[in-house]
Amino acid sequence: MRQVPVLVVGGGPVGMTLALELAGRGVACTLAERNPTTTRHPKMDITNARSMELFRRLGLVPALRAAAVPEAHPFDVSWVTSMVGHELHRFRYASVDAAWDRIRARNDGSQPGEAPMRVSQVEIEPVLKRAVDASPLVDVRFGVAFEELSQDSEGVTATLRSADGTVETLRCAYLVGCDGGTSRVRACLDIALSGEARIMQRFMTHFHSDARDVLQRWGVAWHYQSPRGTLIAQNDRDVWTLHSRLPDGTDLAAVDPSALLRGFLGRDIPHRVVVANPWTPHLLVADSYGTGRVLLAGDAAHQYIPTGGYGMNTGIGDACDLGWKLAAVLQGFGGPTLLDAYEAERRPVGLRNREGSRSHNGTRGAIAALYGPALEAEGPEGDAARAEAGARIAAIGNAENESFGIEFGYAYPDSFIVCTDPAERPPDDPRRYEPSTVPGVRLPSVLLQDGTPIFDRLGPWFTLVTTGSQDVQALTAAASRHGMPLQVLRLEEPHLADLYGEQALLVRPDQHIAWRGPEPDAERAESIVLRVLGHQAGAAGARALMAAASK
Repeated sequence: MRQVPVLVVGGGPVGMTLALELAGRGVACTLAERNPTTTRHPKMDITNARSMELFRRLGLVPALRAAAVPEAHPFDVSWVTSMVGHELHRFRYASVDAAWDRIRARNDGSQPGEAPMRVSQVEIEPVLKRAVDASPLVDVRFGVAFEELSQDSEGVTATLRSADGTVETLRCAYLVGCDGGTSRVRACLDIALSGEARIMQRFMTHFHSDARDVLQRWGVAWHYQSPRGTLIAQNDRDVWTLHSRLPDGTDLAAVDPSALLRGFLGRDIPHRVVVANPWTPHLLVADSYGTGRVLLAGDAAHQYIPTGGYGMNTGIGDACDLGWKLAAVLQGFGGPTLLDAYEAERRPVGLRNREGSRSHNGTRGAIAALYGPALEAEGPEGDAARAEAGARIAAIGNAENESFGIEFGYAYPDSFIVCTDPAERPPDDPRRYEPSTVPGVRLPSVLLQDGTPIFDRLGPWFTLVTTGSQDVQALTAAASRHGMPLQVLRLEEPHLADLYGEQALLVRPDQHIAWRGPEPDAERAESIVLRVLGHQAGAAGARALMAAASK
């Protein structure tokens, strides 16, 4: 029986990111994906700035940018009566180029370390696939389906089946299900989903067309929206996706994709349908993110309406949180509670993002309710009705593309591997991101004086960031005793002292702050390291471990 440290089930963006995260930390894995190729379905169409920060750690940003919409193009969202009718209101959002100008100009911790990216899953998966194929530590097995598992205290036994019917039994220390909303891994664990299923019926039409005289009648935009659905410009040239909303009870077998397209646009255009199928969005989160040595990530753990773009982006956060924890445990310095912290940290994020997606969907519904025959009328009455509707749309707003608190402000204040301060909670406003160094938050991103993003200066594992002359010897000694890879980063830049304060910051591999404080004594340093690594030793346990280490 073949043995591997980790079996990753599911070769979508989350599974491939997890495989790369493990490989980057020296852990081998097998990646099993039931489909023979990467997806033909566009699915997501935005990689948010936080995911881009995480992809930067993996060295993927240049290849991803090359596959994306040109960086000079905007992220505008336009509400229309139809594409041959009237534009009611346009929410204007900066291009990648403009976002970088803002990042450089502000440099106060309020901005991301990477700009977001407009790209469909059709384009992003091949980039990730090339990266996993190139890694000697990832055994990539596309066209291989996961079937069953059993686990004991020492590992997991999994059954895989190839397309030709060949069955293989594999033994692994850990198995991670990244196998989507219909997760076979989740079913094997008998883990239920909670929330709201089957929110509405949708139909996707992914098509090619050069009819930009209609499709870009009002100039380049990212999304064009009406009560009939959402038209997504996938590359701002000739690749498009229409997500149509279908009435309850629609006979799905009788749906004509071209008729749906004509209804949204207001006229026929030359086009070629690439993929068309019904789909049903949900607002669901798994009751648990795993059992024993089997864990869930991505859509296997949570499913959202696309509003807000939280699906894949939440999954990338899952993969990067889980990846370093698995690697630490497998390399021997991660403690017995470290993997338990994965669910404790990521499930609250999953629940928060589910509610954000629900709220954004309600906003779209409120805007759709403004539509009526008056908006199609010509003459002064029609002009007045459209002007009023446009003003009301502007007043309702477009929170789904402006919820920076959800994107950057998620934190782990209740994690038992974070040295939290009970007297100070991190900011928690879904709409607004407020830079903070409260333990549990993401380290605020800044550019150093030489123009380097601070995230590029962090070590591959833990980094102790100081902005002064703090004596960190006790912490480095404690880290060394427990095999914790730790790099010290001393920064003597005035603008960082104002943002990060006078205390040292212990930053985790996922860029979240695990501890902050003044110079700790030896006993306190021992306690910090043990907690952050998931050993959960109290003061007495710390003293005993220190005594043992000194013999």
